[in-house]
Amino acid sequence: MTQQSVATSDKLDAAVLKVAGVVVLGAIMSILDVTVVSVALPKFQSEFDASYARVAWTMTGYTLALATVIPLSGWAADRFGTKRLYMVALALFTIGSGLCATADTIGELIGYRVLQGLGGGMLMPLGMTIMTRAAGPHRIGRLMAVLGIPMLLGPIGGPILGGWLIDTASWHWIFLINLPIGVVALIYAQMALPKDAPEPSESFDFIGMLMLSPGLALFLYGVSSLPEAGTFAEAKVWAPMLVGGALVVAFVLYSFKPRHPLLDLRLFRNRGLTIASLTLFVFIIAFMGAGLLFPSYFLQVRGESTLAAGLLMAPQGIGAMITMPIAGTLADRVPIGRTVPFALALIVVGFFSFTQVDPQTSYWLLGGSLFVMGLGMGGTMMPIMTSALRTLQAQEVARGSTLVNILQQIGGSIGAAVMSVILTNELNGSKPIPGLVDPSGEPVTEAGLAIAAQQRPELLQQMPVDPSIIERGLDFAARSFSHTFWVAFALVLLTFIPAALLPRRRQPAQLDDQQADQVKAPVVIH
Repeated sequence: MTQQSVATSDKLDAAVLKVAGVVVLGAIMSILDVTVVSVALPKFQSEFDASYARVAWTMTGYTLALATVIPLSGWAADRFGTKRLYMVALALFTIGSGLCATADTIGELIGYRVLQGLGGGMLMPLGMTIMTRAAGPHRIGRLMAVLGIPMLLGPIGGPILGGWLIDTASWHWIFLINLPIGVVALIYAQMALPKDAPEPSESFDFIGMLMLSPGLALFLYGVSSLPEAGTFAEAKVWAPMLVGGALVVAFVLYSFKPRHPLLDLRLFRNRGLTIASLTLFVFIIAFMGAGLLFPSYFLQVRGESTLAAGLLMAPQGIGAMITMPIAGTLADRVPIGRTVPFALALIVVGFFSFTQVDPQTSYWLLGGSLFVMGLGMGGTMMPIMTSALRTLQAQEVARGSTLVNILQQIGGSIGAAVMSVILTNELNGSKPIPGLVDPSGEPVTEAGLAIAAQQRPELLQQMPVDPSIIERGLDFAARSFSHTFWVAFALVLLTFIPAALLPRRRQPAQLDDQQADQVKAPVVIH
């Protein structure tokens, strides 16, 4: 092959971009849905007359469904073909969205969210498999950069879209908006994805499924219960975490015995996959934890509306959009061990401003900091995921992407739970106001009243309070966020340790184009 033809083949041709379009549509639906629903929880409380702990199950149930179905996606992709399974996942997610909009009780909404999660859990690992096989290992960086846009912009666009839909229409539309997108994605997938030609040769690992899927679900249930309980000492936290953790450990010990386990942990013998996965796991814990804190600061301390908080987060997305395509191209040409540390350094520089926040911190400073963080994030997540997958054989891609997605799911849940608990415990240290209790009989603190007044100013008209109490409460709340930001900042610094082990020399992909054509994978573009 001549140098000119190599350069030409390195470009993302129309066939590959069509496949990428299908995957991006599915990713936009599943990722936006998580953040859009998160801003609707207060609305669900008033609409269904339910407690926050109850409505939070609309998020927890979705997460548990993801954890249950993700381990099955690698085997199912090999058994039924990625196109067929991806369209089933799109259909489940779309149908679940429509049913959510019809819910009359909070119980119905939770049940329909579980159905949504069963579809949504397969979209990302299947999408990564489809794109990796379609592009070939030498172009995976550029193609993963395309997939990374909805992954990084979802937490930013979700609050904006959710706040706008709830303010201008009704909560039903945060689900109804998925219907036209889902229908278009299904038609697009039928037209753009190559026909499946699966040749299943692996038996299904039922024993592994009975350990891993419920183990992950129980472990994440315990983690998700931590913010409400506030301590690991509560039985509903430690008991499911202990049982779930034991099942996962049992699966790990068992998984090396069968020839085709549900989750192929033998892939971690690949040093490149192991180092990249560890770096991604630590980064996701810090990133998801911080992603929860940023809009909460704008909402609770600064008293911004949901829509305004989403708009204030926009600089982060703009920064990511600038660097992500560049990072994707570099990931195909330059060892990520030479680029990711610099991207992490940008995140650290931008993050530091948030460790110093107070009730009057300049929005220009915070916006600039978010922009710098976005530049760093755009150059971090997708190159790491590229490094994790590019050294795998074609028949290992589906299972490798399943491993990566499970790590993301666990890391994201741990990061969000840990940051929520730290922030809640910090806020609970505020001075109680004598003679003032909430409906449950608990004393109202200065920080609690200040946050409530920021979000509902009419409260101060109903119960006149000395303005100095509100001022002290806001100062305390800002310090609570600052202390919690320090923890997230430390976690970002911790990411430098595994990142230092990322490859600093050019490593050829395991699979070249000629080999790829010989592998009977259902989504290879010939």
